[in-house]
Amino acid sequence: MAETLTSLDELKEVAGEGAETPAAIVADETPREPVRDALGRSYATGKRKDAVARVWIKPGSGKVTVNGKEMDAYFARPVLQMILRQPFQVAGVEGEFDVTATVKGGGLSGQAGAVKHGISKALQLYEPSLRGALKAAGFLTRDSRVVERKKYGKRKARRSFQFSKR
Repeated sequence: MAETLTSLDELKEVAGEGAETPAAIVADETPREPVRDALGRSYATGKRKDAVARVWIKPGSGKVTVNGKEMDAYFARPVLQMILRQPFQVAGVEGEFDVTATVKGGGLSGQAGAVKHGISKALQLYEPSLRGALKAAGFLTRDSRVVERKKYGKRKARRSFQFSKR
């Protein structure tokens, strides 16, 4: 039968000298390096619902261009413009980066969420020290909620046809 271990010292002896300690694992972790292209930009892909956004950021005056239009023209609703500004506010770099984005698929709300996700990912690639603030705010996580598919025998995904007694 197997031996019963009664103390941590016995466990260390059984584990042996070759096993890595948690401190050694942490020491192996290297700091993140900035990821930039030859033009000094960082690129990331953001997704939300059915929308996919390709986002490039570079240092600048805070100009945001979506599909060749200014942010105010493309996202006319103030709520959608606020969604795009959130990553910069959380990271504390408002007005320091120019954003160029191309978005396809989905509606305006999903596209705004996709651009926000792309901006957040590109910011943490450009400046890795911003990762903690963006991750704590939940901006680096892709929102996986999508529309539920329609089922047969139903009018919509869950809504049944109207019941008729006669």
